[in-house]
Amino acid sequence: MEPATLLPLGVSFDAFASLGFWLGVGVIAGTFTIFALGLQLNVGFTGIFNFGQAGFMAIGAYSMAILVTEEGVNFWLSLPIAIAITMVFGLIVGLPSLRLRTDYLAIATLAASEAIRLTTLNARELTNGSQGIFGFDTEFDDLSESIESLLISVGWSDPETLFPLFMIVWIVALLLTFGLWRLQKTPWGRVLRALREDEDAARALGKNAFAYKLQSLVMASALGAIAGFFLALNLKFVVPDEFLPNFTFIGFAILILGGLANYWGVAVGAIIFQTIFEGLRFLELPITEVQVSALRYILLGLVLIGLMAFRPQGLFGKREEMVLGE
Repeated sequence: MEPATLLPLGVSFDAFASLGFWLGVGVIAGTFTIFALGLQLNVGFTGIFNFGQAGFMAIGAYSMAILVTEEGVNFWLSLPIAIAITMVFGLIVGLPSLRLRTDYLAIATLAASEAIRLTTLNARELTNGSQGIFGFDTEFDDLSESIESLLISVGWSDPETLFPLFMIVWIVALLLTFGLWRLQKTPWGRVLRALREDEDAARALGKNAFAYKLQSLVMASALGAIAGFFLALNLKFVVPDEFLPNFTFIGFAILILGGLANYWGVAVGAIIFQTIFEGLRFLELPITEVQVSALRYILLGLVLIGLMAFRPQGLFGKREEMVLGE
């Protein structure tokens, strides 16, 4: 009998010894970290359920790409402009939706996200539809080449092409995490926590709950835009299919892994999630590639179910932080 028949299942660990594998995981995990920081701000600290973060990510990425390729704006200047545009959209989405009850808020933000994605798909003259936008990253490529040249000069003879993006993503992710962690210790941050715990009590103390919630959502939209920049730079193009609601759901899975109301847990959760997700690619099973792809999500789901059963607060969360508005 053939050995393959006896052992139809197998796992290859060769990729885990490859620097390229870890850089790829690191870039995506860093992007997810920035993306999920916005969700942590909304869900973990403010108590509002934002299911539209992927839409803000799309606006940031498309605004940057359109400004560079269509309007001739310098790449570095396009970034703050795109963030500002995304924050305006966050304001537009938040003004009506934040007056809704929690479950309706989740539906409204999800609908807004899908409306944005479908607009990018159908506004072909502006976004090039399903063909996407290319050629916006020339200035960033110049920076990457400069970093590679510096690495060669200090002794790394053949640096990985992805290393400059990896380095920049994590510098930005850690700076944003530290900034939000410090901000949460300010009076503004304490008001957000008060709103999450008991909105009526916060109102009784004279706090404008709606204004604080709106600020939280707008800040999350800015974080989504920054994550969109890095996703676009990693892929080298921007297409509507990259901004499906799945992206937001993965962000929530990362929150579950890392724990609610813990910004540093977001980074750890993103790394663990992406390592498992990419590592499952190397399962050797007697099934089709489509089935393997589905199995990856099933196995990840089982990991999350196990975590919720044995440590529902996540790796770094606290049980008391799970009580939102009760």
